[in-house]
Amino acid sequence: MEQLPSSLALLFSLSGTVGKLSKKADRALGVHGISLSEFMVLHHLHYAQNQVMSRTELADAVNLTASGVTRLLIPMEKIHLVEKEKNNRDARVSLVKLTFTGRDIYKYAFLSCKNTFDEAVKDISPKQLSTVLEVLKKLS
Repeated sequence: MEQLPSSLALLFSLSGTVGKLSKKADRALGVHGISLSEFMVLHHLHYAQNQVMSRTELADAVNLTASGVTRLLIPMEKIHLVEKEKNNRDARVSLVKLTFTGRDIYKYAFLSCKNTFDEAVKDISPKQLSTVLEVLKKLS
């Protein structure tokens, strides 16, 4: 097999690493009944002003399309993690609000995920971790 150029080797490596880390996160979050994607939605809503975001803002925040985030939110609404809220300024804009249940699940899921990934990075120095985060920021 031909040697990959460095740029493609990086792509392949990142893709594999993201897959492994996503599975690890899903296992940690599964005990709370949510996936990594749902956790990310809860996280962004938790820190949003009034814990409310438009669906398009939320889609951008979690790197999904508007229809992708809508499909993700449907089961989250059914189990009362989030709820629809009317936008008094513009009826065309659909808002999503974090519920009390969503805040509660987020709090415990955050601790589970943090503990899992604190363990995962225990052999990486703070300086190395900072460098990786800087490089990833440049790539995105």
